Amino acid sequence: MKNIVLLGSTGSIGTSTIKVAEDLPGEIRLVGLAAGGNADLLVEQARKFGVAQVSINNPSKVAGVKAAMGSTAEVSCGTEGLLKLATLPEADIVLIAIVGIAGLQPALAAIRAGKDIAVASKEILVMAGETVMSEAKKHGVKVLAVDSEHSAIFQCLDDKPPTSVRNLWLTASGGPFRDKQVWPKESFPGITVEKALKHPSWVMGRKITIDSATLFNKGLEMIEARWLFDIEMARVQVVVHPQSIVHSMVEFIDGSIIAQLSTPDMCLPIQYALTYPRRMKSDRVQTNFPAIGTLTFEPPDLERFPALGLARRAGEIGGTLPAVLNAANEVAVDLFVNRRIGFPDITATVTRVMNAHQIVDRPSLDQILAADAWARQEASR
Repeated sequence: MKNIVLLGSTGSIGTSTIKVAEDLPGEIRLVGLAAGGNADLLVEQARKFGVAQVSINNPSKVAGVKAAMGSTAEVSCGTEGLLKLATLPEADIVLIAIVGIAGLQPALAAIRAGKDIAVASKEILVMAGETVMSEAKKHGVKVLAVDSEHSAIFQCLDDKPPTSVRNLWLTASGGPFRDKQVWPKESFPGITVEKALKHPSWVMGRKITIDSATLFNKGLEMIEARWLFDIEMARVQVVVHPQSIVHSMVEFIDGSIIAQLSTPDMCLPIQYALTYPRRMKSDRVQTNFPAIGTLTFEPPDLERFPALGLARRAGEIGGTLPAVLNAANEVAVDLFVNRRIGFPDITATVTRVMNAHQIVDRPSLDQILAADAWARQEASR
């Protein structure tokens, strides 16, 4: 039995984790839940699994959660609540599914408290990959991948050393605008929020869905893979695979390529992370190859989707530049969703902010946070 703290329990990753906990009641026990503002769902989840330690980010909803859960529950709020849950003595694994910078400090707190962490928030390793992995090594804890792509690489590597790897291949669906005949570059200014939110393969949150449309999502994953698997950026590649059945591949130095395949369902990588190193029975994911028929692959279109080039540049240069890339993109996506800028302006904004940034090499956590704040202000401006 593994005791799990779930930060971000009401989002898409969080609700998938709840399904995994329902499937494996004898293997997984939820001991802490944190949500942003969906108090009703948080209370429902806590009651269902008998969780007494919860946190809600919205201060105005604390009293309501306390009243709904009763006097035996402990209800926290904000960053303080996340840190409290991340360091619960009874927790074995802290699964971090909070979008953005908010997951970074809880991740480090959990590591320093001796907890394994399962990372569904790309920003943690994009912003501070060197710091996080160094702390994990220092404290002897595991950083487990939850993203389907990184889970696939983790499974394919099977503890093989980085020296045995020629390339890591991250697969990308290509997003809703992959077809350049239907969506030439000249048509991008006319892309609406509604069109960008129609992902062809996955059902995800708003931010990550827009990132998949620009391919920033895959760019962030490249940087994340660099740190998770101790592989320099030059050996992290992207290939477009519209069927989203091959979740990623490892190409070894002898020319062999090992891939992990399944019908798209986030319950699978979540379950593997929470039960690792064991594999537990699940009937949620069924893959029918005759029905799928054909698997195709193509190179990414770097001219129409320059986000991949920006991410490679940030990952190769390092320092505070990945944090700036991430922060500027978060602001730009929010501006687009609120119809204040057009679809091509997302990438253009990130480019301008990166070009204006004075890079700090081997930054401290404070310097990373300062770069993040600067990039948000600059992107907004």
